[in-house]
Amino acid sequence: MEGNANGGRMDAENGTVSRHAIELNGRQLTVRELEHIADGCRVVIAEEAITRVEQAHRLIHELAAEGVPIYGLNRGVGLNKDHEVTPEMLETFNRNLIYSHSTAVEPNASEREVRAILAARLNTLLTGGSGVRPSVVLMYRDLLNAGIHPVIPLRGSVGAGDISVLSHVGLTILGEGEVLYKGARIPAQEAFQDARIEPLTELGPKGALSIVSSNALSAGTAALVVADTWRLLNAADAVFALSLQALQGCISPLDESLYCARPFEGAAASAANVRGLLKGGALADMDQRDKIQDPLSFRSACHVHGAARDALAYAEKQLLIQLNSSDDNPCVLPDERKLVPSSNFDVTAWTVAFEMVAIALSHVSKISCYRSLRLGTPSFTGLGRFLSPAPGTIAFGTMQKTYTSLDAEIRLLSNPVSADYFSLAGDMEDHANNTPLVVRKTADLIDRLYYILGIEAIHAAQAIDLRGSQADLGTGSAEVYERIRGIVPPITEDRPLTPDIAAVHAWIRQGISTEGGE
Repeated sequence: MEGNANGGRMDAENGTVSRHAIELNGRQLTVRELEHIADGCRVVIAEEAITRVEQAHRLIHELAAEGVPIYGLNRGVGLNKDHEVTPEMLETFNRNLIYSHSTAVEPNASEREVRAILAARLNTLLTGGSGVRPSVVLMYRDLLNAGIHPVIPLRGSVGAGDISVLSHVGLTILGEGEVLYKGARIPAQEAFQDARIEPLTELGPKGALSIVSSNALSAGTAALVVADTWRLLNAADAVFALSLQALQGCISPLDESLYCARPFEGAAASAANVRGLLKGGALADMDQRDKIQDPLSFRSACHVHGAARDALAYAEKQLLIQLNSSDDNPCVLPDERKLVPSSNFDVTAWTVAFEMVAIALSHVSKISCYRSLRLGTPSFTGLGRFLSPAPGTIAFGTMQKTYTSLDAEIRLLSNPVSADYFSLAGDMEDHANNTPLVVRKTADLIDRLYYILGIEAIHAAQAIDLRGSQADLGTGSAEVYERIRGIVPPITEDRPLTPDIAAVHAWIRQGISTEGGE
C-alpha cells in the first residue's frame, strides 16, 4: 500500500496529480486528508473496504432475487417509488435517472472543489452502505487519480441529498458531458481515451441512485471551508497580537490563569496563540497601571475568536461523522443481511453547526473592524488621526468605508438559510436544509473576512512604524510585521490603497504561520 500523504498540490497548468497518496477505508478520513486530495493527492483504497463493497453488492442481488422491493433497484425513486423496474429496464432506468436529475446551474465547481466532492462520495461508498457494484466505486478513484474532473454546476441542491448536482458526476462516469482535464475543458470521452480508462456503460443494480443520491457536494466543499476557517482564525490571532502591540495595550486579559478559572477551550487556545506571538517583546514590561483596561475589541478578542474556534470544532466533529458513514437510502446493512429505507441523507446535525460558525465569524469580523477604528483614533493611540504620518495626509480615513461595507456583507452572509425550504417531489420531500448554500455563503463570508483582517494588519503595521516600536515586538509578531512590510510599504504620503489591500489579502489567505504562534 502507498503511504499517507505528505501534502502535494495539483499542478494548475496541466491538472496533473501528485505522486503522494492517501488511503481511504470509509471510516477514518480527516478534513486535512480530504484537503490534500483536493490539492492533488492520489487515493488508494484499503482492501477491507473493497471487501465490504463486494459483500454489500452481493447482498442486494440476493435480496432482489428473493423478490424484496428495493428503492432505486427494482422500484422507482421519489414519488415513483411504486413503479416496478424490471431487470430488462434497469440500465435504461439508470441512464434516465442520471439524465433527468442533471439540472444544476452555474457557477461551476473549481477543480479543487470537484476533487473534494469525489473524495467525499468515494469514502462514504466504501462503508458498504450503498450496495453499488465495485466498478462504480473504483471509477471515483480512477477519476481522481487520472485528474479527470467532471464539470459540476454548484447550484440546484436543496440539501436533502445533492441529487441535481451529483448527477453531473454520473454523466462523466457514463463517458458523457464535459470534464476538466490537463488544463482544458473537453468531452469526457476524450479524457477517458487519453487516460486509457473505460467509461461505465452499465451501472448495475442501484448504480445510478448511488451516484446521484448523497451529500457529497455539501460535505466535500464543507471540509474545504473547515480547513480554511482554521487558517483564518490563526490569522485573526496573529493580526490581533500585532494590533495589541500597536496600541501598546493591556496584556492582563491574556493571563493563562483566567482561562483556568473560565475554561472555554477556544478562548484558551486563542490566548495561548497570542501569548506565543508576544513572547520576547517589550509589552509585558510596560507600566500599564494607569491604563487598567482597553476597549472590548481588544480586551475580549480571544474570547470572540475562541467562540468561533469552539463553533468550528463542533462543526468539524459533526462533519467527520458525515464523511465517514453512509448517507444512502436505502442503507445496506451487510452484517444483518438487510436493506433499510432511511433518512440517513438528512444533514441537519452539521448544517446548523455551520450556521453557528458563520454567526461566530461575524463577531470576529465586527471586532476586527472596531480594532481598526480604534487604531485610527488619536485618543486611543496618541498617534496621528487615521494613522497619518504628517498633517495634510489623509492616510486611512476613507479605508474605514471599505472594511465596514465588507462587514455589512458579512452580516448578511451570517444570516441562517437552513430553515427556508419548500415541500417538493409530490410532497414526499417536505424537509431540507439548503446545505450547499449554507456552505457556499460561509466560504464567501470567509473571503471577506480575510480582507478585513488584512486591513487591520495594515493599520497595526502603520501604528508600529509611527511609534518606531519595531524593536519592541514579540518574536512571532515581528515575523508577521516583516511579512506585511515585505508586501506593502508604510504610508509616508497618500497613495492609492486598493493595491495594498489586495496584496495583503492575497498573502493572508495563504495562512499566517509563525514560530511564536501555536
